[in-house]
Amino acid sequence: MTPPDREADRRSHDPAPDVDITTTVRARELRFTTVPETRVWFEGEPAEQSSSKAERQNLPDEVEPDVTYRDVTVRWNARSRIVHPMDGEAP
Repeated sequence: MTPPDREADRRSHDPAPDVDITTTVRARELRFTTVPETRVWFEGEPAEQSSSKAERQNLPDEVEPDVTYRDVTVRWNARSRIVHPMDGEAP
């Protein structure tokens, strides 16, 4: 996995999220026939502050079709916090 960076340091100082989901996926072999299109978005009312982060081992950010990747690990984390207008922090 990648070493701790500024993003991790910033996240450790953020207010506690209302939702914090982490998952890890491992594969001995992984192959894509086409390059996948992915998208992550957050919605919330009255407002929200959200982030997501992926850490990859043996898998590039941009995968290539018909390439076999071995001993792959992907750790993904999403955090979200509801921000009420009275909090004074609404985006």
